[in-house]
Amino acid sequence: MTTTAEFENMLRDAALRVTAPRLAVLNVVHDQPHSDTDTIIGQVRETLGAVSHQAVYDVLRALTTAGLLRRIQPTGSVARYETRVADNHHHLVCRSCGEIADVDCAAGPAPCLTASDDHGFTIDEAEVIYWGLCPACSSSPSPK
Repeated sequence: MTTTAEFENMLRDAALRVTAPRLAVLNVVHDQPHSDTDTIIGQVRETLGAVSHQAVYDVLRALTTAGLLRRIQPTGSVARYETRVADNHHHLVCRSCGEIADVDCAAGPAPCLTASDDHGFTIDEAEVIYWGLCPACSSSPSPK
């Protein structure tokens, strides 16, 4: 479990000022991985009271740029955020309910998948999204 003091140190190490909105966003995203912006805004407001949408967007942008958050956006979904940034993991997405789960790298070190033709690029990351049905949706009776 990450503490407020650890979040403060992460912000300082990233050369970012420690502010209540930044700490609140880090706490929300840590506690609710793959949260969308509306969820984050709602939770931050529960913690801090009146905080503008723009303030939260600015915090999300700053934390993502600093490498403290990862922004993902599966096809057909709004942007979502997570604090798991120190590895090259991938995601499972349910086609029915939209649930997202982390899955470790397919095989070996980053970029874990070797492109058949790198076109001269120096590849340092592979982004993979696995699509299917989560256990709850898999066991639900299909509509008639």
